[in-house]
Amino acid sequence: MSRPDGMKRKDARFRNWAHGERKALHLRKQNLSVVHCDKLGSVVPLVYPLPVADSPTKMRKILMPKLPELSALDLAALLASRVCHDIISPVGALANGLEVLEEDQGEEMREFAMELISKSAKSASAKLKFSRLAFGASGSAGASIDTGEAEEVVRGYMEGEKSEMTWEGVRTLVPKNRVKLLLNLVLLALGAIPRGGTLAIRIDGEGDNATFNIHCTGPKARVPSDFVDMLNGTVEDDITAHGVQPYYTVMLANDCGLELSAKADGEDVVLAAV
Repeated sequence: MSRPDGMKRKDARFRNWAHGERKALHLRKQNLSVVHCDKLGSVVPLVYPLPVADSPTKMRKILMPKLPELSALDLAALLASRVCHDIISPVGALANGLEVLEEDQGEEMREFAMELISKSAKSASAKLKFSRLAFGASGSAGASIDTGEAEEVVRGYMEGEKSEMTWEGVRTLVPKNRVKLLLNLVLLALGAIPRGGTLAIRIDGEGDNATFNIHCTGPKARVPSDFVDMLNGTVEDDITAHGVQPYYTVMLANDCGLELSAKADGEDVVLAAV
């Protein structure tokens, strides 16, 4: 005899709740921040705490969540795959435009092809410049990057996105890994508003003391699930090309001695590194 639909729904809700409680217990055992599980088993993404430095001049190192280990070769391969994924669309459109030109189907189609080629080339260039700064070496070890250059690169990248942005902060030289962290937070912020919206990017402080806050607003806003798992140390599967970007973000934050957080409230998501 089959169970009534109402009983099945109750059983499913209980299983979801129990799964959330197990996640919470797992985090408590690792001495991470206390998490809240709602009645549907959703774990609120939290900050992992910073140990107190011995002196104000020492670099703060965060307590890294437990993440799968990647070799340098695997990390490089996955990041390369991520970059290729980002630029394949404009490069493909560029190739399509060239094919239309070769077919010689009249002046109107030629104008369309030239417009497509121009737009696609500009988009591919913007994405490559962004990827070079977000994932590449960007100069020698210990180099600093002008936040004005970072803003220009982000604005170029955003021209191909559905969202708009504002940028607030003093123009200053910032250690390159902090700039890389900021650009990776921008990618996570765009993932938080898949239907488009606005990004308010704010840089507080200057130089080695720069911290970042991105306020995203848009319909169906949510913290990317991969990033939630990275923050909470609950990654169960191997890192893929899709999940390597939030993984890399956590690594950058640890290297910079910054604390990551993610908060969602309705159509608003706030990502921060402080």
